[in-house]
Amino acid sequence: MSVSYYVYYRVSPARHDAARQAVAAMFLNLRETQGIDGRLACRRDDPDTWMEIYEGVGDEVAFGSALEQAARHCGIDACLKPGAARKTEIFMPLNRDRAAARRSAAE
Repeated sequence: MSVSYYVYYRVSPARHDAARQAVAAMFLNLRETQGIDGRLACRRDDPDTWMEIYEGVGDEVAFGSALEQAARHCGIDACLKPGAARKTEIFMPLNRDRAAARRSAAE
């Protein structure tokens, strides 16, 4: 089963260009080392809130470690708003049987 990683954070407005370069370097590293292509988005109502999206991750341990190393190496943390931090959420596909079982257990 594969999972998807969603990493979000607030970028300093003065550091948008540097942040784009850092994320591009991170994406290249992860493509080369993990075979995973990342996508970048921002909140519609807050262009300083960015989200990296990585889908189809099969090995969570290897990818999680590679993601941490790539983020550290590219220097994205230096582009964040003061006090901001990168937050990672991991999602898996919702299995119909699992969803139905949870609904009936809640009733």
